Amino acid sequence: MEISKQIKKHRNSMGFSQEELAEKLYVSRQTISNWETGKNYPDIHSLLLLSSLFNVSLDQLIKGDVELMREEIKETEVRKLNKYGTIYGILLVSTVLSAVPLTSWIGIYALLPWSILFGTSMFFALKVEKVKKDNNIHTYKEIVAFTEGKRLDELQKQQEIGKRPYQKALLVIGSAAIAFLLCCLLSLLFLQ
Repeated sequence: MEISKQIKKHRNSMGFSQEELAEKLYVSRQTISNWETGKNYPDIHSLLLLSSLFNVSLDQLIKGDVELMREEIKETEVRKLNKYGTIYGILLVSTVLSAVPLTSWIGIYALLPWSILFGTSMFFALKVEKVKKDNNIHTYKEIVAFTEGKRLDELQKQQEIGKRPYQKALLVIGSAAIAFLLCCLLSLLFLQ
């Protein structure tokens, strides 16, 4: 991590050896070596002592690490969204395409496996929505930018926020239309 480079840089600029720095921080020389090689991370007490000794703010000492952690969190969130989105997409397509064949194959009993498949796909839909909510992304443009690891500038963000109420209305109408079509399809299958 970045703090290892910061410690080494400040130690060298002050002309301390690892052993001299270790004595000032009340730790072993091996501990300093581990910090500088990135094997270990200093605890908060050691960070405060380092900050004071090097005459830099704690923020300056660990700033690179904070930025690195933000990037790692962002990448994790993008991977989560992509993973859940892929699983949801596959399950949704399977749910839609399996309704008719299952019904023709096992009749009324098709409702049980179809319901399980539908429930599982809705579970992953909720997972996708949670990632979107946690990262404050709602519109298609925001989602695409997020999956590419980018953020919209402030003007684009405000434009997308203005679209959100209309998208909610379209979502309700679209969901109602899909539910109506599925009900019609299932009623035709069961009436035969």
